[in-house]
Amino acid sequence: MLNQAKREVSGFTDLLDRFERTVSVLGRSQSTFSNYSRHVAAISLYFGKIPTELDAEQVHDYLFYLQKKSKTPSQTYFKHCVYGLRFLLKSEGLPYEFLRLPSIKHEKKLPVVLSKEEVWAMLQNAKLLKHKILIGLLYGCGLRCMEARSVRLQDLDFDRKQLKVVQGKGKKDRYVPLSVHLIRGLKKYIQGEKPQDYLFNGKPIERSGGDFDSRYSQRGVQWVIKQVCKQAGIIKEVHTHTLRHSYATHLLEDGMDIITLKDLLGHQNLETTLEYLQIAQLASQQKFSPLDTLFTQCSGSLK
Repeated sequence: MLNQAKREVSGFTDLLDRFERTVSVLGRSQSTFSNYSRHVAAISLYFGKIPTELDAEQVHDYLFYLQKKSKTPSQTYFKHCVYGLRFLLKSEGLPYEFLRLPSIKHEKKLPVVLSKEEVWAMLQNAKLLKHKILIGLLYGCGLRCMEARSVRLQDLDFDRKQLKVVQGKGKKDRYVPLSVHLIRGLKKYIQGEKPQDYLFNGKPIERSGGDFDSRYSQRGVQWVIKQVCKQAGIIKEVHTHTLRHSYATHLLEDGMDIITLKDLLGHQNLETTLEYLQIAQLASQQKFSPLDTLFTQCSGSLK
């Protein structure tokens, strides 16, 4: 799509170069640039001109078209398009009012969490050792998808039983514990697959600038999780991040304090971590249904 926009839309190449420079200078990730630039390319191809040459009515017509086209309740594609256009205006030194972009309301939703039995079923139903290791890292270390894809051999410390997560979200490094069970699997996987740099390799994909990314693709990781859940008979809506949510919730239930968990997750704000207290079934705050006490206290009188 980017190459097509470069060929067909006048001024798009220069716009994209300025856009990439701004994203880099502001410290945003390559994935952020790739995501936003696809949306900028899509709207440019739709109208045959770059977004800064459009008027607000044209942009609103396009956003309305995306809303009608979207099949997901959250309309993720629509929201990311708005975010991409906002960032583009920032890179061009233009205010949001230039295109009268709408505000995006943040939906307050609690994450889906797997039970320990469901995580175990995923590990048991993963056919390939590579897939078992991937699930083990996502759940056992609480990694984001990008973090799991970016693990290098040099980041693994089997003696100290820890993994160095390099430049995670927010451009921060952190250390997380490695389970002895995962270490055993990792050693077997490394001996068999013999990776040279990244732990998980995929087909090389060309990125902007002419360099190549040889890591396991995000789509590949997502496919693995979906397939394994299907084989395990899990009917919950599971994504790669679901394993991270499960990691955090299970650690709280196992007795970890919230501050330590915040550091392990790499959260900048404690408020983000506190969300898991709403989900975790803590012994000190055990929740139960009144039906349980109703049956206990009254079932005898009903006979």
